[in-house]
Amino acid sequence: MAKCCINPSILSADFANLQAELRKISNADAVHVDVMDNHFVPNLSLGLPVVQRLQEISPVPLDAHLMIEHADRWAPAYADAGLASVTFHAEASIAPIKLARELRARGAKAGLALRPGTGIEPFLDLLGEVDMLLIMTVEPGFGGQEFLDLTLPKIRRARAAIDGSGLEVALQVDGGITEDTIQRAAEAGANVFVAGSAVYGADDPSEAIDRLRAAGTL
Repeated sequence: MAKCCINPSILSADFANLQAELRKISNADAVHVDVMDNHFVPNLSLGLPVVQRLQEISPVPLDAHLMIEHADRWAPAYADAGLASVTFHAEASIAPIKLARELRARGAKAGLALRPGTGIEPFLDLLGEVDMLLIMTVEPGFGGQEFLDLTLPKIRRARAAIDGSGLEVALQVDGGITEDTIQRAAEAGANVFVAGSAVYGADDPSEAIDRLRAAGTL
């Protein structure tokens, strides 16, 4: 199993002072940036200009999660901004293989995300085209939701497929991650964990990251 990575979500941060909020998580593996367009999901968050500025000032790499329609059109610009990783939803892409290859060609790792109700099997042949598979453990769109245990079997199937392929593909989960649920997700096979309120809701976000990393390390 690859090392346990903690990627705090700035969706739970103080948007009035994101530079200071980023400094609080300098021990994170990456910062998870939720981009929402109020179409693919019923919420609106940061767009490309803000993300470009975050890329310039962040002490840790940026991992963008694009919860937007027309991913094929918009995702490459986030790779061009210099982000370490850009993840798009399978449900929002017409040509996911072409898009994943374009993201990689522009210098970013490519991630493929699936909603909780989207089956993983149709996308297993794409594992060789991506660097990360993101299984949503809540319905995308809002922070602070409870972890959906019904996603655990899908995480296990994804881990078995990745291990069976011999490929180095990270398996990320996003939604409802706490010191309790991270253990269940890790046991199912996930190794990259997005945590919002569990980090930014803590008195010391840096310590919260260390506790989550310890809890998620098998």
